[in-house]
Amino acid sequence: MPYLPDVDEISRVEAVSEVRSAIANEAETVFTWDYERTRPRLEKLSAKAADAQWKASDLDWSIEVDPFARGNVGQGGMQMQTLIPIEGTILERLDQKQLEELGYEAGVWLLSQFLHGEQGALLCTAQIVETVPWIDAKYYAATQVMDEARHVEVFGRYCQEKLGKIYPVNVHLRNLLSDIAHEPRWDLTYLGMQIMVEGLALAAFGFMQNLAAEPLLKELLRRVIADEARHVAFGVLSLEEVYRDVTAAEKRERQEFAYEAAIRMRDRFLLQEVWEHMGLPVRECVEMTLHSAPQQVFRQMLFSKIVPNLRKLGLLDGWLRERFGELGVLHLENLPDGETEFLSSETSATATATA
Repeated sequence: MPYLPDVDEISRVEAVSEVRSAIANEAETVFTWDYERTRPRLEKLSAKAADAQWKASDLDWSIEVDPFARGNVGQGGMQMQTLIPIEGTILERLDQKQLEELGYEAGVWLLSQFLHGEQGALLCTAQIVETVPWIDAKYYAATQVMDEARHVEVFGRYCQEKLGKIYPVNVHLRNLLSDIAHEPRWDLTYLGMQIMVEGLALAAFGFMQNLAAEPLLKELLRRVIADEARHVAFGVLSLEEVYRDVTAAEKRERQEFAYEAAIRMRDRFLLQEVWEHMGLPVRECVEMTLHSAPQQVFRQMLFSKIVPNLRKLGLLDGWLRERFGELGVLHLENLPDGETEFLSSETSATATATA
C-alpha cells in the first residue's frame, strides 16, 4: 500500500489574502569572469531555446471560450470520472448542474495552480542566473526567465479573460515554492525547480492537453510543454555533472530535499479549495481523492517525469529508493530521463519536418 499522508494535516485550507509576499534569501550572486564556453550540450540547448521563443500574441485570443461547453474546462472538460469516481462517493449527491460546476471549478483551480507555479519558476530561474557559477548555464537560464514570464502571462490571461477567475495559490504549493526560493545553495534551487517542479508540471500539462478539446487552451499547452521539456533537460544536464562529486552526507541532504518536494507536490493536487468552495466536507473529499484508484494512477503519472531524472542524477538509491518505494513509484525509474526525452522529441520533430 503506497504511503499516504495525515489527512487532517493536508485537508486544511488557508486563505491567501495578501497581494505580495516576500521571501528572505541569502544566496550569493556569483560573477564569473571566465567567458569560455566549455559545456557544448548547454550551448546547444541555449541556441534551441533562443530559436524557439514565442509571444503571447502568437496565440489566437479572439477564440471565444465557453467553459461549460462539452470538452472544455466545465462539462466533461476535466472528465471528473477519470480523476475522481462519482459512483459510490459523496459526489453522488450532486445533480448534473453541480457536477458541471465542479468540473469548472476544478479546471480553474488546476490552471490557477499552474499559473502560480510558473511565477515560482520565473523567480527561481532568475535566481539561478545570479547563483550558478558557469557562463553556459547563465546564458541558458536567462532564456528560461523569458519562457517563464511568457507562461505566467498566458496562463494569467487565459484564467482572467476566458474563465473569469483565479484561485489563490494552494498552501502546499506556496510552501514548496517559498522553500525553493529561500534556498541559498544554487544546486538545490536547481533540484527543486528544474527537476521536481518542472518535471511534475511537464507531466501535468501533458495530461491536461490530452483531455482538452478547446483549441486555445490546447495550443497554449502545446507551446508551454515544448518549453518545459527544455527546462527539465537543462536541470538534468547541469546537475548530472555536479552530483558526481558530492559526499555521502551532501547526497543524503539532496535526497531528503527531493523527497520533501515530492510529498508536497503530491498533496497540492487534492483540490482542497474546490471542495470548500462547493460546500463539501473538505476532509472527507480529500480522503476520497487520496484513496481513489484513478487519482493514484494520476499521481503516479505525475512522477513519471521525476523518478527517471533522479535516477539519472544518481540520487535514486539507498534512503530515497526506500522512500519512493513506499510511495509506489519505483516502477517509473526506467522511463526516459529529461535529457533523453528532449533529444528524442527533437529528433522526431526534425524527421517530421524533413519528411
